[in-house]
Formats: sequence, structure tokens, C-alpha cells
Amino acid sequence: MSELRVVAPVPGVVHAIGQVPDPVFAEQIVGPGIAIAPDHVARLDVVAPCDGVVGALHPHAFALEVDGGRSVLVHLGIDTVRLAGLGFTLHVRRGEAVRAGQRLVTFSPVDVAASGMSTVCPVVALQADPALVVLDAEPGSRVAAGDPLLTWR
Repeated sequence: MSELRVVAPVPGVVHAIGQVPDPVFAEQIVGPGIAIAPDHVARLDVVAPCDGVVGALHPHAFALEVDGGRSVLVHLGIDTVRLAGLGFTLHVRRGEAVRAGQRLVTFSPVDVAASGMSTVCPVVALQADPALVVLDAEPGSRVAAGDPLLTWR
């Protein structure tokens, strides 16, 4: 299997996955990864972190299926499922092939924060062996959408 380079889906500050305020992500139950606290703006485009096919798709989260049976999950905020899609705009459909950097969702980190929820966005290599995931961005660093985030070997 070839290496999968995963880029930042949003601009912001990188956080260790263990710092995410949700045990499913922090304890890497769904897989290893990293998180980004997105810029605190009223409107933010979320881009595909890699080439793939849109598998699971919800207003607050999506998973891209990539070669070799791998999937990359992006979750927009924590507990944002409670918003029932309010404030999120989908730009793709399930089953659609997408390219890294393509706009997939637009949402408002300002509105998520105003709802009392964390805006942090985990990016997870679903069910990956943690030994095969290398972080390309250091916690505390700032990334732009499209910057290298992690490599899945």
C-alpha cells in the first residue's frame, strides 16, 4: 500500500488528538490522528484532506474512503451532531469522488462556539495501526487548509 498524505481540512492551530474533549477521539478509539482548532470566523470552508470517495456524510462530519480500504474521518467540532445540521452547508454527496483541497462543507466556528460546543476538528485515520501514522504538523503550530497534517504509511 502506498503512503497516504493527509492535509489540513481547515486553517487553525494544531492540537494533539489526546487533547480533544471527547474520549472517543482522545483515547483513539476510532483511530489515531490529530486535531485542529479552526480559525474563529463566521464562515469557513472545509476541504478534502486527501483524494477519495465520500463515504459517511453528515453536516458535522465526513469520511473519505481511499485506496487500500483506508478511510479518513473529519469531525467538525465536538457534539455538533446536536445542531442537527443547522449552520452547516454540504457541497458534496455521498459516493462522490473528491480531490484533496476540494471544498466539501462550509460551517461557522463562531456559531458552534456560541452554542457552547468545542470547535476543535479531529482528523482521524480510521482503525489505523498507530505505528503507521506519522504526524507532519506539530501540536501548537499553525496550519493553512491544504498544509501537510499526517502521513499514513
